[in-house]
Amino acid sequence: MINSKGKKYFVKQRRAGVLFILPSMLIFSIFVFVPLIMSFIYSTQTFNMMFNNVKFVGASNYIKLICDSRFWNALKNTVFYTVCIVPLQVILALFAGIALKKQSRFTAFVRSIYFLPAIVSMTIIAITWSFLINNDYGIYMYFFRRIGINIPNLLNSTTWAMPTMIVIGIWKNLGFKMIIIIAGLEGISDTYYEVAILDGAGKMDKFRYITVPMLMPTLTFVVVDSVISSFQVFDQVYVVTKGGPLFTTETLVQYVYSNAFEKSNMGYASAIAVSLLMITLLSSIPLFKIMKKNENELS
Repeated sequence: MINSKGKKYFVKQRRAGVLFILPSMLIFSIFVFVPLIMSFIYSTQTFNMMFNNVKFVGASNYIKLICDSRFWNALKNTVFYTVCIVPLQVILALFAGIALKKQSRFTAFVRSIYFLPAIVSMTIIAITWSFLINNDYGIYMYFFRRIGINIPNLLNSTTWAMPTMIVIGIWKNLGFKMIIIIAGLEGISDTYYEVAILDGAGKMDKFRYITVPMLMPTLTFVVVDSVISSFQVFDQVYVVTKGGPLFTTETLVQYVYSNAFEKSNMGYASAIAVSLLMITLLSSIPLFKIMKKNENELS
């Protein structure tokens, strides 16, 4: 039985805990929870940026989505971007993390080079890349022409515009994913590898039976983070191609921006945003279950 002093102690501890999490919960409520609820409400209305002519339309905005070919095109582009960039990004980050796991001045320098794009604004990176690969005055295009390689106009090609966005996205986020994977690798005890060496295991055996299984929770987190950020891709597409050519790089977030701030159709933009939220959740929930399963197996 807990006496009165013990009860008072637990009450004080609980109050202290509430006070510690209160600022975070307040910020979360103001900037995440409340806007999320408002987005659901706005998606059932029609109004412009000045909140004029507000009218309740129920599910009309969602019904309109079903018949909107541009919405489906943006969804297709977003899914294609995600399906391409996530595995490439995770695999490259995994091998880069393994290669740079050892602590030395050289690896520390290379890690910082890889990580540098992650701390730079995507807008700045997109502007830089748009200059580098511009067909008329881009330095990369000039270099390739000088050595006799004919590169197509990447930014105005319906075939190469989206792969170019994928390359920019990988280049921007690879270092951040690599650092997370390195942290996971450092959490694997050297004892496992020492025992494996005594049993005659080679490099591939250690990678397959020790590194990958022990790193699976970290890899799952990296995959979930990559999926969520890929579904929210906007900056480089808007800056470099504006969704072109012929809407081949337009994503769902850009379509939200187009309806909200270019067409001033805030209700329909909110419906698209809510649909994007649902798609992201449906894509992430199975990955979270895999992450939970891996944590339980390792615990």
